[in-house]
Amino acid sequence: MKNKFKILAIIAYSFILLASCKKGEELNTNEPVSDDPTPPAQVSNVSVVNQNGKATITYTVPNDPRLLIVKAVYNLSSGKQYEAQTSYYNNSLEVLGFADTDEHEVKVYSVSRSGVVSAPITVKVKPLIAPIWQTFKSLKVQNAFGGYNLSALNPSKGNVNIMVIGKNMYNELAADYDKSVFTNVDSIFSKVRGLDTNVHRFGFFVQDRWGNKTDTIYQDIKPIFEVQLQKSRFQEYKLPGDPPMWGAVSKAWDGRYGWEACFTQQIAGGNGPHTVTFSLGISAKLSRIWMRPYAEVNPLRYYYLQAMRRFEIYGSDNPNPNGALDRSWVLLGAYTITKPSGLPYGVENELDKQTAEAGYDLQCDLSAPKVKYLRVRCLENWVGGTGLNIDELTVYGDTR
Repeated sequence: MKNKFKILAIIAYSFILLASCKKGEELNTNEPVSDDPTPPAQVSNVSVVNQNGKATITYTVPNDPRLLIVKAVYNLSSGKQYEAQTSYYNNSLEVLGFADTDEHEVKVYSVSRSGVVSAPITVKVKPLIAPIWQTFKSLKVQNAFGGYNLSALNPSKGNVNIMVIGKNMYNELAADYDKSVFTNVDSIFSKVRGLDTNVHRFGFFVQDRWGNKTDTIYQDIKPIFEVQLQKSRFQEYKLPGDPPMWGAVSKAWDGRYGWEACFTQQIAGGNGPHTVTFSLGISAKLSRIWMRPYAEVNPLRYYYLQAMRRFEIYGSDNPNPNGALDRSWVLLGAYTITKPSGLPYGVENELDKQTAEAGYDLQCDLSAPKVKYLRVRCLENWVGGTGLNIDELTVYGDTR
């Protein structure tokens, strides 16, 4: 008897399941929600605001219950047709992807719930200079230690790809995606390292997701020789004005991380910047300084207390022994550390932690002369003072 009830229950459940599927199939169609053949009313009071590589079309939405969407149809200079659309809740839409500043014709349609399209309203748009051309015209590539530095401006923050062409393993010119830049930030900076000091020929062009691209420029890159300076040569070189320390400054280059293996400074009186000075043991033209901040524990925090937020690094080959930051010193770089997450002070996420643990690659002024001594000057730490800490640092440059 029990088995009979089980069988009946299974059969009944199967019928319900089939009916449910059937109902779902009936609802899952692409048929119009209405079969009214009447075209919807057109939009009115159409106006255009031209922007970089695009235009915004604003209009008055008709009071027509049949209206579902408003769409714009247009052609790019490539000849390809594109369509932009938005719901009847909005009173504007954007037409995108223009690579020129020519006048383009755009047809604006109202579309009903039954898919019926109104007669078009034709408007003219004349986009401003496209982001790819803004970026291309400002593109600069400079020889650097072990590679090159690429910089460009993208003031309209368009989505651009700076494509780099180089020789592949078959000695053929091809896109190098590892060196290429994909971004929408307004100030673009890319560092390519790991190249030998031979001459390398690269091509550069800018493109967007619509297939628009600029001309290609080619440039010969001759990386500047770079080596890691031997930390065994580094020595403390305390000058008047350098505040006292918790432990030796040599802990900043001992290859170890964490408490008792880091250099940190005692907080001295006054509000002036704190400094620490040391010798490299050899004169070198510096390319970059890698630095990692000390992390406070319980919980682990890198953007905290005396970790540096704004600071400067100076170099000298023969510093004034009175400790004055005078003409015997040259500014190698001024730096500002930002917390990737933007979270409040004392709160950090996994991205913050990973970024700090990877350390900061601090570029030095390539026009600076050779130096033998470094002086780190903290302008502001994360707690708002000027005391500083350094968990570990590494110095790179040309000692020849």
